[in-house]
Amino acid sequence: MADPLRILTVIGARPQIIKAAAISRAVATSFRDRIHETLLHTGQHYDANMSQVFFDELGIPRADIDLGVGSGPHGAQTARMIEGIEQELLRSRYDLVLLYGDTNSTLAGAVAAAKLHVPVAHVEAGLRSFDKRMPEEVNRILCDQCSTWLFCPTATAVENLAREGFPMDVSSPPTADRPHVVLSGDVMFDNSMHFAALAAERATLVRDLGLVPNGFVLVTVHRDHNTDVPERLNGLFEVLLALRKKHGLPFVLPAHPRTRKMMDLLLAPVLRKAVADDPDFHVVPPAGFLDMIALEQQARLVITDSGGVQKEAYFFGRPVVVLRPTTEWVELLAHGQAVLADADPQRIIAGVDRFLREGVPACPPLYGDGHAAERICTELLKAY
Repeated sequence: MADPLRILTVIGARPQIIKAAAISRAVATSFRDRIHETLLHTGQHYDANMSQVFFDELGIPRADIDLGVGSGPHGAQTARMIEGIEQELLRSRYDLVLLYGDTNSTLAGAVAAAKLHVPVAHVEAGLRSFDKRMPEEVNRILCDQCSTWLFCPTATAVENLAREGFPMDVSSPPTADRPHVVLSGDVMFDNSMHFAALAAERATLVRDLGLVPNGFVLVTVHRDHNTDVPERLNGLFEVLLALRKKHGLPFVLPAHPRTRKMMDLLLAPVLRKAVADDPDFHVVPPAGFLDMIALEQQARLVITDSGGVQKEAYFFGRPVVVLRPTTEWVELLAHGQAVLADADPQRIIAGVDRFLREGVPACPPLYGDGHAAERICTELLKAY
């Protein structure tokens, strides 16, 4: 029997842990004897509510290597990750490095592997918000340029890479200079479908908060351009409170640790008191994956600045008001599933009012068939 394909999977943030569950599940079942996966956690998200809870709920094996990098400025954090990943690649032999999404952990893995000539496979390749003020946009572009396999979740992502000059011919073996662009579908769709029934059975947060299905609004705010700018943060909470009272629906905000910190530091005292005194404005700790799926499944509307939450809401037929000036999930805009509002109160109000009045339009499938992980594993094995 041939030696198994040796993969070093680099994860570090909540979305990557969740995405990795799909590949790890496929490796443990359909590809048990053909792929050996080592999990390296950079420690980018180190809070238990942002990291360990997802390993526990999703059944992901505990990380084999934990760099424990923690938070810090982008340059210092990324540099420590590159150093740790490089040391592991020099210590052990791997056939490729598998990376997810667009975080600093993704960038660090791409740089470390490319410098040592270890092939890179990028899951969620080709996504573009066309806004390089976002660190994620820079990370995903640079990772794509370092990759040997570019696994695209959507046809739009493939088209983006084609416009950027990536070769579309996959007849020759994949290399860093001539990578393979593959329309794989979305591993997050795999996971949402796989765990939806489990969430309905085990998730408790909706019930604990006394919420009625289709009778509340889910909110997430965590990006630094929203949380760290006093005018934006105060403006967002002003409009959220106004909308909650206007429509009489409970609002649920699972608060990222940075969001909670900045609410304490930057929210005007009168706003902070208004949030605390409103029994139907629920600011709760970060939700586990199953609770988050249940919230997305049962919310009437989602308001978010998260790329992942935008897409997960679509999986469950929920409309989204996006608190960003751009989004990488442009197909959601094209099909009317989402509207861009940034931090503009009038645009936020208009989007919320319209979706609560009209609901969400029907939309064709956009993210594959729920078997992206198997497709990715099969493609990687072709080269070996």
